[in-house]
Amino acid sequence: MPGFQLLRDLLILVAVAIPVVAIAQRLRAPTVVGFLITGIAIGPHALGLVRDVEAVRGLADIGVVLLLFAVGLELSLSRLMRMGRTMLVGGLVQVLGSAGVVAVMAVLSGATPDHAVVYGALVALSSTAIVLKTYTDRGELDTPYGRVVVAILLFQDLCVIPLVLLVRVLGARETGLESAAQAVGIGVVVIGALVFGGRLVIPWALERLVRLRNRELLTLGIVFIGLAAAYITASFGLSLALGAFIAGLVIAESEYGIQALSDVLPFRDVFSGIFFTSVGMLFDPAFTAAHGAAVAGAAGGILLLKTGTGTAATRALRRSTQVAVTAGVGLAQVGEFSFVLAGIALPLGLLTHDGYQLFLAASVLSMVIAPFAIAGARPLGAAVARLVRAPVVAAAPSPDAAQPLRDHVIIVGYGVNGRNLARVLRAAAIPYVILEQNGQVVRRARTDGEPIIFGDATRAEVLERVGARAARVVVFAISAPAEELRGVAVARHLNPEIRIVVRTRYVASIDDLERAGADEVVPEEFETSIEIFARVLALYGIPDHLIAREVDGVREAHYGTLRGRGGPDLRLDRLRHLGALHAVEMLEVRDGAPAVGGHPTTLDLRRTTGATVVAVIREGRVHFTPDPAFRFRPLDAVVVVGDPEALDRVRPLFAALDGNAPSDDLRRDAAAPPGDASAKAPES
Repeated sequence: MPGFQLLRDLLILVAVAIPVVAIAQRLRAPTVVGFLITGIAIGPHALGLVRDVEAVRGLADIGVVLLLFAVGLELSLSRLMRMGRTMLVGGLVQVLGSAGVVAVMAVLSGATPDHAVVYGALVALSSTAIVLKTYTDRGELDTPYGRVVVAILLFQDLCVIPLVLLVRVLGARETGLESAAQAVGIGVVVIGALVFGGRLVIPWALERLVRLRNRELLTLGIVFIGLAAAYITASFGLSLALGAFIAGLVIAESEYGIQALSDVLPFRDVFSGIFFTSVGMLFDPAFTAAHGAAVAGAAGGILLLKTGTGTAATRALRRSTQVAVTAGVGLAQVGEFSFVLAGIALPLGLLTHDGYQLFLAASVLSMVIAPFAIAGARPLGAAVARLVRAPVVAAAPSPDAAQPLRDHVIIVGYGVNGRNLARVLRAAAIPYVILEQNGQVVRRARTDGEPIIFGDATRAEVLERVGARAARVVVFAISAPAEELRGVAVARHLNPEIRIVVRTRYVASIDDLERAGADEVVPEEFETSIEIFARVLALYGIPDHLIAREVDGVREAHYGTLRGRGGPDLRLDRLRHLGALHAVEMLEVRDGAPAVGGHPTTLDLRRTTGATVVAVIREGRVHFTPDPAFRFRPLDAVVVVGDPEALDRVRPLFAALDGNAPSDDLRRDAAAPPGDASAKAPES
């Protein structure tokens, strides 16, 4: 059974990968290295636990698609424009310098020009996954050299499209110039159709999915777009990864880019792990042992060459010698997309088997060394700077570098509470960013100039993209208990120092939210109760300053009084003699109650029962003066005031009908519309 065999291979792959990746993490090596070592160990050239490499490579192809799709989603034209000069100048010098030197050396060694160009393209790219992971763990992404390295890596990622086309064209040249010209023409037409057609269709399609307010549908739509684009490019003889990369770029330009990235990342991490493992399976330790000197020389040559071209590229940007050398070491390894290009070039005859094995062994060795080389890059940069008598100082931030948000506020939800908070923060010149999951709200807010992003705040990837690790405060201004709880836990995990403020619906949710990591919880139920008792006290003529003191006392108790945990002395015994205590009751309108369908002013409760309606609470909103169209509904909470006898008389009006139901007159009064001639006069 082929399916059973594939399942067995995947089981072995995952079982071996777990301890190997864990060890790699303990050694501060990226997970990519762990997956490569896993593939080497279980592959047919080592332990032989997995022999059918082609079956696993089918899943690896999906990993490549999702890997490039996610890279495309992480890029955006606005981000690229901010890094314009750094990316263009630095990237061109580094890529062309590395590729050119390797190609010339290959030709001098007897390789054909086509093969030499392929060798140069393979070596020119660096590992985005390894560098970003290592820099993030070391907190060096926002350093002068970190910004330069990120800009050059982005340029390399953009080079994937022309390099894939170049390899295809070189492969077509083996069958003549006509085939090469046809390959170029097809590639240009297909890419153009995907870019321009996608910019018209994809945002329109995603907008309609977002309107359905179903997260699973949006995820399915995003994955479908990436796979469909990959299928289209593969159908025309291009690579699967190329279509996925273009689809990611197009989606990144829409307001749904960050949410799309967070949806794809779990799939990408799993399948890209399979991809790197499958690459490791192709590694032949016997070949490496037999050609140890060649492999070591190739790996050392790659590291030295790319350190030199990376240093030259950084110096071309007028950075200091120290920064340039540090950045050069960061770019010294071979990248994961080089394996993609090699996989395309091998069946086209642009790589020999021995040449592929030599490249594979040298590349894996450079990737294993990379994290340790980056760790020693800063001391090396300082030593070189002293050697050439250059100042050992960090360069000033480049003017075209993207400046991340710091010490800002993240507002989750752009309803009434979110809008009010944003207005206050804007007036106080406090930086903030908004997360919202309603596409229409996002578009309207963007037209108003608000820094708003479509995204789910329960996803770590989304919170990271809005700077949760550097933010001072995150405010959950939504009314969704499950999402609040998950979001608080994720935000606390990302940033243990961040202050988390949550608006929730019920007092009962406070304990769970505080256990999850919330610092301040403001339940609507609590604030409503404060507003209600303040208004009731005012109705009984209690002075405003006394009411304010009681309100402050409750808040100082941190909700303890209303949560049954006691609190400070609120002097309620003093209020009792004023007649305010035990005169308020909240009644729930039951299904089938006489009041259902009626209006507060038509019930004439003061005349019939002696009680007065103070407020009606519906779906978290308090109605103190309901409009004429208001009608009681089941589950409404009605706040009434009166003496105990009056409260006893008013309860049946809001209870379900039974044998002690109110009179027909009372039922008829409840249903009469405001202003009706048969209705009683409104209470004064």
